Amino acid sequence: METKNLKYTKNHEWILIQGNTALVGITDYAQGELGDIVFVDVDCVGQSLTQDDVFGSVEAVKTVSDLYMPVSGKVLSFNTDLENSPELINNSPYDKGWIIKLEIDLDNLNNELLSLEEYNNLIGKN
Repeated sequence: METKNLKYTKNHEWILIQGNTALVGITDYAQGELGDIVFVDVDCVGQSLTQDDVFGSVEAVKTVSDLYMPVSGKVLSFNTDLENSPELINNSPYDKGWIIKLEIDLDNLNNELLSLEEYNNLIGKN
């Protein structure tokens, strides 16, 4: 997946908006900081959440990190491949390691999402 087509949050989630649906995951930077991911916990499928709500967590060998909604929307599905292979987030954060699929309201889409350039500036990668 082309990372330039993604938008990013200050919490290190990425979002790929496709019409009124979107895929969400964590960035390559975030997975690198966490280390080996051993478990992904998402139990909000079917729920409508607002921007910045916690939608789950990822557990690495030494830490647990909350996952935050980049936009408001209804959680349609969880990437069930992560149940048996959470390391997909480490190996393929922008492709096979996506975490949730959302239905979003394009009329209420926030403009706080970052471009690739803005995100790279945030993490000090220029």
